[in-house]
Amino acid sequence: MLSVMAQAKRATVYLEPTLHRALRVKAAETDVSVSELVNDAVRFRLAEDAEDLEAFRIRAKEPTSSFENLVSDLKRRGKL
Repeated sequence: MLSVMAQAKRATVYLEPTLHRALRVKAAETDVSVSELVNDAVRFRLAEDAEDLEAFRIRAKEPTSSFENLVSDLKRRGKL
């Protein structure tokens, strides 16, 4: 982790005061730096985006149906 932090880039981020306070408290309670917490949060969010993109890619070949057809089918089957 030290070598990663040595190569880290500085960025200015503006946080809401309550978020900043919560982040500082979390850092103090967990003995983890604010930078590490922010990096972890960004990494987690980007991983979620990557998962979403993969799901879209996998489902891209699925057949589609219009909303109107879906509603008509639900009505025909007595679901609406």
